[in-house]
Amino acid sequence: MQKLELKGVNKHFGDLLVLTNINLTIEEGEFAAIVGPSGCGKSTILRMLAGLEEASEGQVLANGQPITKPDPRRTLIFQEHALYPWRTVEQNVGFGMELAKEPKDERKKRIDEILEKVGLDGFQKYYPHQLSGGMRQRASIARALVLNPEVLLLDEPYGALDAITRLAMQNELIRLWRGTGKTVLLITHDIDEAVYLADSIYVMSPRPGHFIQTLHADMARPRNRNGQKFVELRQKIMDNLDIGSYSI
Repeated sequence: MQKLELKGVNKHFGDLLVLTNINLTIEEGEFAAIVGPSGCGKSTILRMLAGLEEASEGQVLANGQPITKPDPRRTLIFQEHALYPWRTVEQNVGFGMELAKEPKDERKKRIDEILEKVGLDGFQKYYPHQLSGGMRQRASIARALVLNPEVLLLDEPYGALDAITRLAMQNELIRLWRGTGKTVLLITHDIDEAVYLADSIYVMSPRPGHFIQTLHADMARPRNRNGQKFVELRQKIMDNLDIGSYSI
């Protein structure tokens, strides 16, 4: 089943053409990634799929229906965790359920379940400043998952983390994805991250952004970052990006 689609999408900001002829299909349960240089429109694609931006031309669809506004079935997670500093972990995670006026007992049960899934069980009463960067990002992901969205839209979610924490969080994301069956679209500048995580990798050009090539990662998980297939796919992406010809 086609969960997300963009058909012939162009996006202008005033006279500036940011995206041109974007065609994208992501199947239900797929883990896809978009890689490209800064300013090519990657985040704009996510914002259109989240219902926060409109296409200038073309169609943006979820489950075959036009996306016209934000929908809790599609959750956007940013690089910055955006947790409220005055709220505890459990209060942050349960904020959306609180707004929906869900019963307190049900909120508590679901919050505890999701915090256990993301490895934050026991940190319910902690405040964001008491957590490491990786733990704060786990709390941000838990806040999205507790609402049981169908789609996770990830905009450089680990870009602010140190290298070791980032690798650990990549493994955590794969574990969560395999355990929940969510459809995931990841935006990243990190080529290794895309190859390690995604089933399909969409390589974008500089602005005006368009897809240069779609590559498929035919590798079992967990993936060997030094394996031949991994190295070959990474090199294909680098060749398509032609990194030496422009500034990223």
